[in-house]
Order: sequence, then C-alpha cells, then structure tokens
Amino acid sequence: MFDVTAPRYANLIRLEPEPAPAAVEPHGAGFHLIDTTMMYAPQSGGVKRYLMAKRAWLARRRADVRHTLVVPGARTRAESEGLVTVAATRLPFGNGYRMPASLTKWETVLRLLEPDVIEAGDVFVPGHAALYAGEALGVPVVGFCHTDAAALAALHFGEWAEAPAFSFWAQAYQRFDHVVAPSRHMAARLADAGVQRMSIQQLGVDTDLFNPARGDRARLLRKLGLPAETRLLVFAGRPAREKNIDSMVAAVERLGAPYKLLLVGAGKDVSWSPGVVSLDFERDPVRLAALLASCDAALHANENEIFGLFVLEAMAAGLPVVGSHRGGVGELIDASVGQPARNVEPAGLAEAIEALFARDLPALSAAARRRAETRHGWDATFEALTRLYSDLIAARTPLALTA
Repeated sequence: MFDVTAPRYANLIRLEPEPAPAAVEPHGAGFHLIDTTMMYAPQSGGVKRYLMAKRAWLARRRADVRHTLVVPGARTRAESEGLVTVAATRLPFGNGYRMPASLTKWETVLRLLEPDVIEAGDVFVPGHAALYAGEALGVPVVGFCHTDAAALAALHFGEWAEAPAFSFWAQAYQRFDHVVAPSRHMAARLADAGVQRMSIQQLGVDTDLFNPARGDRARLLRKLGLPAETRLLVFAGRPAREKNIDSMVAAVERLGAPYKLLLVGAGKDVSWSPGVVSLDFERDPVRLAALLASCDAALHANENEIFGLFVLEAMAAGLPVVGSHRGGVGELIDASVGQPARNVEPAGLAEAIEALFARDLPALSAAARRRAETRHGWDATFEALTRLYSDLIAARTPLALTA
C-alpha cells in the first residue's frame, strides 16, 4: 500500500481540479477519465495531438467528464489542472521523450488520482501501471493501440526481434478490458495477437484548424527562396526511422526540378540534397496548418503506419496525398484524393508523384478536403469513445449502486 499523505504526493492532491459544473449537455453521468502514455513530449506527433484534441473536445462538449493526463516529466507532480507528470529519464537524441522506469511509482500516481476509467496509449510502463491500477481500483482499462511494437522492433533491431516483441505486445493487449484500433490494418494485427475485446475507431482532424483558407503559397515560396513554378511536397513528423524519410528524399532527387520536398520537424540539422528544404518542428498548430495549406501535395512513405494523422491533416488543408497503398495510410487515401504508390521505394514514390502532378490537382485538392470534412471530424471519434468509456464503467458498477 502507499501513503496518500506522503509529502511527495501532496501537490498531486492539492492541484486536483474542482468538481465539474452542474450545467452540462445531457450525455449521461459524468466520470473521471485518465489518459496515460509515454508517447508525450515537447515534439510529440500524432498521439499527443490526439490527446490534446480529446481534451479540447471534452471541455467543449462533455463538461461532466473530468480528464487527467498522466505523462512523463522531469519530476512527479501536478503541472497544471488535469496534467500530472511522473519522473522519467530523458532519452538521449530522443526529441524530448522520456523513458519511464518505475512501474510502482506510475501505478501509485494513477491510484491516487482515483479514476473511473483509464486509457493507456502504450503497453510499456504506463500501460502496465494502468492495468495494475485498474485491477486495484476495480475500474476498466482501455488500451488504445497507437504503435505496432513488433514491426518497430524488426525495423530497428532486425527480424530476430519481431517474434519476442510480438509475443510481449500480444500478451499485454489481451489483458485490457477493451482495445481500440485506429485502422483495419491495426485491428487485423491485434486479431492475430489473440485480442478479442476490440473495436475500430479512426482518429479525426480539426477541419477548422487545418483548412485551405490558411494557405499562402506565394508567401511560403518567397520565404523558402523557391521559384513560382516549384512543385512543393511536404512531410511533417518526427525524424524516426519508420517514417522512411530517406526514401522520400531519394524520390525527389530522382525527379529533380521543379520538385522540392519540405520537411517539417523531420531532420532540420541533417544535410539533405538541394531538392529538400528542412524546417524545425512547428509547435504552433496554427502555423503548422498554414504551412501545410501553402504546399501543393503531401508525401508519406511508411507502409506500416498505424493510422497516419498527418495524412488527415494534409487532406483537411486541401492537399492531395502520395502515400502507401498499405497500412493505415492505404485506408485513408485512394485515387480520388491522391495517388497511392505501388511501393514506398524511391522509384515507386517518384512514379506516383509524377502521376499525381499530371492530373487535375485543384480537383484532387477539393476532393481531399471534402473527405476530411465528411468522414474524419473529431466529433464522431470522441462521441464513440465516451460511449465506450460509459459502457465499460456501467458494466463494472454493482447493481445495488444503480438501483
């Protein structure tokens, strides 16, 4: 057991948010939701954007739901209302990511916060701590599968690492009360892992933020020192190996002028070819949205992408997309909104890029925007997830308390 009066936990208790206001939309009984993950850092990608979008949506639409993020930080403390950090070591060359090490510490924090439901965004220390805390508190734990650990292990360490990583990953997800997959691709992988309590819930995009109206192509080209006839492709994301940035760069090199590739956050300090322009990670979502909307097309080269939130943001900004026909990206794009590539090798990407620019680009841009608006708003995502949380909580509630 742990002592909730211990001095090191005092600030966690003192900074807990006030009870939710009484005037809320009639969505049902409120609850306390904790989201916990190690995939949260100053330069985080899709997972952090998903969590921030959920936080904003809950504040706007479900004021009866108290939402707390438990993520790695320099110290264990309540950083602000609804944000708690657990001390974790910063990874060298990790773009600010931290590696949680103490399962006991993480579980203790989760238990102190007394959630009604926990969503874990990984199966490492935070995910296992969520499972133990959920068991101790008698509350449901949802696993949102944001990464394919086995595929990443094979990519970074070799094929020998895939089988043990898959076994670890499978056993962990089988323990959750429910698992959410963001794509059919990921759901199939989870089914292969023996996960049965599962549903598919695609992520969404803020179509007001990512909007073609924010674009100013001429201004961006002047800023980058590029001529007006430039065909500007863009990729925004982490400089991670699985993003296959080298292949994107090589594809643009094969094509030559007037093609240019703009990399945002994916290798500012790397010396690329003259066909590549690198910008630092963009923390301001409004400036990122304006950057995307000022380009001609988006490029994505990870054929094992779980979902591809950048692809949705690009489409919402009015960009057709060149990307893999496989994985999560292959479920988002087709010939009506972009150009699926036959493979993500440089030759395959170059061929798809040329094919895209030979078509009616304005019509493709308009179609990409329509698809983002009609199929991928955040409302559907978070309404489905809050229903799931409520159903899981109700299933755990004793009949005597509901009478």
